[in-house]
Amino acid sequence: MTLRLHLHLISDSTGETVTTVARAAVSQFEDVVPVEHVWFFVRTRAQLEKVLSIIGMMPGMVIFTLISPDLRQILQERCAQMEVPCVPVLDVVMNALTQMVGSSGMPKIGKQHEMDAGYFSRIAAMDFAMRHDDGQAPERLDEADVVLVGVSRTSKTPTCVYLANRGIKAANVPIVPDMPQLRYLEKLKRPLIVGLTINAEHLTSIRRNRQKHMGVGDEGQFGGDYAEADRVREELVMARRMFRRFGWPEIDVTRRSVEETAAAVLQLLQARRDPALGTGPRSSIAAADWLQDDE
Repeated sequence: MTLRLHLHLISDSTGETVTTVARAAVSQFEDVVPVEHVWFFVRTRAQLEKVLSIIGMMPGMVIFTLISPDLRQILQERCAQMEVPCVPVLDVVMNALTQMVGSSGMPKIGKQHEMDAGYFSRIAAMDFAMRHDDGQAPERLDEADVVLVGVSRTSKTPTCVYLANRGIKAANVPIVPDMPQLRYLEKLKRPLIVGLTINAEHLTSIRRNRQKHMGVGDEGQFGGDYAEADRVREELVMARRMFRRFGWPEIDVTRRSVEETAAAVLQLLQARRDPALGTGPRSSIAAADWLQDDE
């Protein structure tokens, strides 16, 4: 039996926060099929009344982030009348912070999305990731915070994009025979270089699906022995030997989502930068070993 649950996600800004929290919570319930209704930029009573009328027609659960005291009160009172659960997702954290710092802060709609230094840092990181994707511009790799190295289809590009959204300048370099970028990688001092590996059978399946999606046979970039099991194993052995030769920390992405891989990379960066965890490449390698404990 599955429950089809209407989720009304209400925000006076982009809705990113409330959507992320709601999805994280609902994902823990395998027997729930969420039907999302995302109402963003709700800033007037007229807008809220329209949302409330739809909630009345499709009751479920309301999760919201609203700053206006008047709108919050209206929403909570009307939901109580309709006997619809209504959850202000940030209130617990805000109340705890208020008690800790002795101030209620200065609430402002969409403050986390302001075009401040952090915003422009993320834009610059995104531009960097695009310019240094798939081994491009290797002569400028020393400007990176992180360089991801791995064979084809180990999620290097999406991981770099995700890291860029966190303000991390990330580049990626593919491991191929006669790797031309290797001479640049050998000289790097500033970036953290991380090797990405994956289970051979899993990678073979991914590559075969890639070939099917691209509609190619035995010709072209994704043809030939690209998805042959023997070639895949040879590439992975070559990659791991390279990681060990240069002392690069290694992350197995077989059972990791892009978000989880990026989080593991951020852990390695923290281990490298935080004096309490040690500095230099050895601390990164130790952190990588710890990250593999669940493999």
